[in-house]
Amino acid sequence: MTTTTESIHLRRDHRAPVARLKTDPTFQAFWLMRLGFSLVPILFGADKFAHVMVNWDKYLAPGVQHWLSPFNTAHQTMYAVGAVEIFAGLVVLLLPRVGGYLVALWLAGIIANLAVIGGYWDILMRDVALFLLALTFARLASAFPAGALSDRLLSAVRLARAS
Repeated sequence: MTTTTESIHLRRDHRAPVARLKTDPTFQAFWLMRLGFSLVPILFGADKFAHVMVNWDKYLAPGVQHWLSPFNTAHQTMYAVGAVEIFAGLVVLLLPRVGGYLVALWLAGIIANLAVIGGYWDILMRDVALFLLALTFARLASAFPAGALSDRLLSAVRLARAS
């Protein structure tokens, strides 16, 4: 017997989340990706202010700095980048159905920036994989109830579109 995507989507599992984490591999994958796409951007974003892990300024293409940034230096721009990354991590945590696409969009910008710089092809290819994983996470997030806040916001958007 084959199961369609629609029947899987309509047949919600109402077990307690803790019980599902123990037994449901797709729910486990969703939560692993949700935590990863929340914590990593928050940590990397915070490090844009501290520069403990790496000097992030070297990863900003001078042309991108000149064309897109309202700031005078790459270092100043990295503060804004850090704030955006922290914001993206929080969106993934609170609104995973939206956050996955936000992180994918951000990663697309990082990929384009790295392509302009050149020489960081290994990091660029890693970010392409993360981009695809973020899109996968966004699709997976649509299969799970995300919680009251996320559901209320998405319902409000749907109602606004309908009217």
